[in-house]
Amino acid sequence: MNYPVQKNTLYVGGLAEEVNEAILHSAFVPFGDIKDVKTPLDQATQKHRSFGFVTFLEREDAAAAMDNMDGAELYGRVLTVNYAFPERIKGGEQGWAAQPIWADADTWFERQQQEEEMQRLQAEHQAAMQAAEELHRKKLAEEREGEKEEETEKMADPMAAAEAEVLKQSS
Repeated sequence: MNYPVQKNTLYVGGLAEEVNEAILHSAFVPFGDIKDVKTPLDQATQKHRSFGFVTFLEREDAAAAMDNMDGAELYGRVLTVNYAFPERIKGGEQGWAAQPIWADADTWFERQQQEEEMQRLQAEHQAAMQAAEELHRKKLAEEREGEKEEETEKMADPMAAAEAEVLKQSS
């Protein structure tokens, strides 16, 4: 099986029980800046499982550390140093996945919140548009009422009615 190799993370096997993350860091720091050191613990004993991972900031530093430390001795044990493969867990393609199923839970919740916010904003926008439309209709109705009142007033005033007749005839 071909798994992508992490060129700046090294697998360090064959660690003695006395070796902790600080000692592992000290052993590899001469080769370059280290981003992270991990020694996975056995759940039953709470001791490391005789291996660890060292992540360098630069790939070249990782390559130099691997060339120099593979086969070297630390606390009386010979080290095996290789490029690390990504962590594999059950699930995904071919029975293994690079991430647990819950790894994207945060992004899923964020997407859900964004969708809910978008729906809320759309509902607010729709309500505002309906309110504006209703206000516009009322304003038009009031204007029409005002025009009708003016016409009624003109018809009630004989002088205004005569003026309206003359204007109609001239146009």
